Formats: sequence, C-alpha cells, structure tokens
Amino acid sequence: MRQFLKNFALITIGLVAGVAATIQFSATAQQGSQLPLDELRTLSNVFAQIKREYVEPVEDKQLLTDAVKGMVSGLDPHSTFLDKRDFSEMQEQTSGKFAGLGIEITPEDGVVKILNPIEDSPAARAGLQAEDLITRLDDKPVRGMSLDKAVRTMRGTPDTKITLTIFRKSEERSFPVTITRAEIKVQSVKAKILDNDIAWVRITSFQERTVPDLAKKLTELANQDPKLKGVILDLRNNGGGLLQGAVGVAAAFLPTDAVIVSTKGQAPDSKQVFNASPAMYRLSEPGDPLAGVPEIYKKLPMVVLVNAYSASASEIVAGTLQDYKRATIIGKTTFGKGSVQTVRPLTNDSALKITTAYYYTPSGKSIQAFGIKPDIPVDQNKDGDPDDVLVTREVDSEKHLRNKQSAEDKLIKDREQRRLEELQRIKEKNAKKTPEEKEKDKNKKPVELGSADDFMLSQAVAFINGQPVKRSSSKLE
Repeated sequence: MRQFLKNFALITIGLVAGVAATIQFSATAQQGSQLPLDELRTLSNVFAQIKREYVEPVEDKQLLTDAVKGMVSGLDPHSTFLDKRDFSEMQEQTSGKFAGLGIEITPEDGVVKILNPIEDSPAARAGLQAEDLITRLDDKPVRGMSLDKAVRTMRGTPDTKITLTIFRKSEERSFPVTITRAEIKVQSVKAKILDNDIAWVRITSFQERTVPDLAKKLTELANQDPKLKGVILDLRNNGGGLLQGAVGVAAAFLPTDAVIVSTKGQAPDSKQVFNASPAMYRLSEPGDPLAGVPEIYKKLPMVVLVNAYSASASEIVAGTLQDYKRATIIGKTTFGKGSVQTVRPLTNDSALKITTAYYYTPSGKSIQAFGIKPDIPVDQNKDGDPDDVLVTREVDSEKHLRNKQSAEDKLIKDREQRRLEELQRIKEKNAKKTPEEKEKDKNKKPVELGSADDFMLSQAVAFINGQPVKRSSSKLE
C-alpha cells in the first residue's frame, strides 16, 4: 500500500461538491497499459486535421490538454484533469479560504447548477439557493461554456462585481443577481446549546481544521452545560471534503479503533480500512486532536440531520453512526456519492483527479447512487417540501457509477414512478391554492439552519426529548 500524503477536498465555487480525495505521488504515467495503435492513429489524424483545416490556428498544447480533459471527463461526473490553475486552486481551497462568490456548483443540461451556497458567503447573502441554474455570467451565456471557464469567470479579485442570470425551477422564472466577490472564509464547525440542554453542532464542510475545531467546540459545550442530555450533529447542505475529516468526526462519537469506512477499487492502494485512531484522522498537527473531548459524547443520545445536499464525507459519517446504531438519522435521503477520487500529481503543476474506489460503511454497505436513507424521514418545512421533487442526486447524473450491490435499473424505475406520483400530488395541491397563497409560496425564503424556524431541527429536539416526530409525507421518502 502506497503511503498517501494528504487528502484534499474540492469544495469550491466551481467544482462538484462532495469529494473525499487522496493525493498521492506515483509513477502511474510510466506504468500504463500498452496503448492501442488504431485508436492512436485516429487521435493523430484528428489532431492533424484540426491543425490543417480549423477556421483559426490552435496551439498544440491546447489541443492535447483538451483531449486529455475529454478522455477523463468521459469516465464519470467526478474525474477530471487538473491543469496548473485548477491544481493550484484545489490546494488553496483545502485551507477553507479562497476568493469568489461562495457556491458549490455542477454542470447540468449545458448550464451550471448551484448545489449549495456556502453559509455567510456573498452568494448566500444575495439569496441564491440550491437547485438554482446559472444561465449567464455578465453578458456571456453559460451554455457551451466549460465548467472550468465558468469557475474562472466567477472567481476574481475581492470587491469586484459580477451579474449572474438565475433560472429558479421552483418558480419558473429568470432574474439577474449582481454579487460582489469576496474572500471566502469557511467556518466549518458551528455549535451552540439549544433549549432543554441539547448540543447542536453543525459541520458545513470537512477541512484541515474541522477535527480540532470540533474537539474544541465539543469541550466548550460540555463545560458550558454539564447537564447535556443529547447532541444533534447537523450535516445538512454539507457537500463533503477531506476523508480524514469524516473519519475524525465519526471517531469523536465512537469507541477507539472502531472501523469508520473502507475503500475498494482496482489498484492495490485503493483497498484501505480507516478506523477511529489518530493516525487515520490526524492531519497538520501532532498528537490526537480528539484527546481532550469529554467521554460523555460517546454515550449521549444522538441525532444526525441530513438532506439531499449531504454528500460524500457527510454520508460516510451518517452511514457509520447509523450502522453502529450510535445515532438516529433524521431528514431526507442523502446525495448518494459513494466514490473516492484520488488526486495524483502528473507534473509539478498538473494532476489527475480520478475515481479510484467505492467506499463502504462498516457493515459493508455501498451508498453509491442511492445515498443514506434516514431512520425517520422529516421535511425541512412544517407544511412539506414540494421542491424536493425537483432535486437531483448522484443517481440522476448521466454517467454516474453504478451501485454494484443493488438491482439499480429496478430501483431507478421505482424512484421515477414515485417522483411522477409526487409531481401529480403537488400539481393537484397547487391547483387548489389561491393567488395569494401562490404569491406567498413564491416569496418564501429558505430556512436558516439552526434558527427558531428550523422545523427539521425542532423535530430532532423532539425526538431526543421523547416526544412525537412529524414524519415526511413525501412519496420520495
């Protein structure tokens, strides 16, 4: 097994959220398989034809870089070639600080879809929402623009402005939003004491500082309220991040050396088992970052909150705590990204981010494509979540990796049937609404997580207090 250097996340303004990635130095390029001559001749002929006949001259380096990017991007939604700028930005973003708008995005139907606006970012303050589609950047249409170019257009110098044209599917309307770029500083761990002596801990992403920051917050909460009777770990809208971060967060609530997650793939070094030991979650600091966490957190009644935007590393934590019956999972089915991306440097300033393994929960379950099912499905809003039927998950991606443990075709067909039934139910319900009710729905703002209006959180509190919980009425759950 090759020794890995460090895990890097790709939680950024423009790369797909939810990457649990390992960066490794290797001689992969020198150890490749024998290349097929016929296909190489085709590549050579296309290259020569473009050089001779394309309407404008194209540099050799650009053509070959585009060929490599096309080859990698054709594998699955999460594999990509990182050129000098991409590689540099990825390393910058792992620290939790970068310049831009503060959104996680992914391509969809030729445009760009917002997966999640990062809390306290310019995008969040401007009112952008998950599932919004970006159709124009200033005066340039996004359709036909590569994701890399869209990212670079949105990134820029702090205090400069950019206008995004947004199409909001739930409201069937387009509108412009002008946002001022800023340096994005992501605080990955937030915590407070709720009423009834319950600790609320929210993790927005898994970064280098997440585990030591979590340890600090847990210790402060225990000192603040020695009568704690429960803890709620909030992973909603958490698109993932560092694999070690997920291992460390789960380890804070489990016995020492408990298996957290395993990975399996084709290469020998893709077969690994991660357990709740410091060597598996320690990153930049010596010692055990969880050493001072009070033992009470291993036993307190616990709820984990998740939704459709809880992905990858978040799903590792939720799946692990669910397997051990350490926590009750409440919320919505998670995104379903159950694969590991390894970032292998190719030169000093380029790298290949390639899917190398599936990950499995301690019981051996793969969550690829279908996600973690909550023990108790609960809506985000008291009166239901009609927009859920429009939410896309990993299973909706055209090139998603198949879940080898399931009869995927049957499950997808069943899911689509339930989605159509839900659409019909919502259509009939909306037909009965008055114009005033429709206008009220249109102007309703997203719930601020952790606030007094957070219905899903209130149901988690009710569960810990032994009170009834209002289950979701959605056919999708």
